[in-house]
Amino acid sequence: MNGRISKEMKRYNYLSGEMEAVYHEMSLRLGLSDSAMRILYTICNEGDSCPLPQIRCLSGLSKQTLNSAIRKLENQGILYLEQVNAKSKKACLTETGKELAGRTALQILLAEDAILASWPQQDVEKYLELTDRFLAALKEKSAHLGKNVQEVM
Repeated sequence: MNGRISKEMKRYNYLSGEMEAVYHEMSLRLGLSDSAMRILYTICNEGDSCPLPQIRCLSGLSKQTLNSAIRKLENQGILYLEQVNAKSKKACLTETGKELAGRTALQILLAEDAILASWPQQDVEKYLELTDRFLAALKEKSAHLGKNVQEVM
């Protein structure tokens, strides 16, 4: 079964796994769990606050993991929830949370930004264009997953 996977896909999977490992290692070095880092990273990327549905979408965390991590960060005084409307809340960093995010997630964002800034602009544009194309195609393919399996069963 593995023989049907292209060497390019294997390389992509290797690189993707290595990147996840680097982000995990950075979170550990900075004293945060992966989920806490993803939440702080997402909020930092948006400013000092971010709607919960947007955090969920941008962080890739499951609803259950997000809610659990948010509660923990609330209990630690890192963030608080603010009602946006009848159905929606946003996570807002406390002063302590802003300081923590500045020492952790913001440092990662700045490092990533510096990496892209060191590349020629055309490389950045091409990288973003290809990543966007891959994501769009993956979303399209994912819409059809499971259909063949259900037909077989």
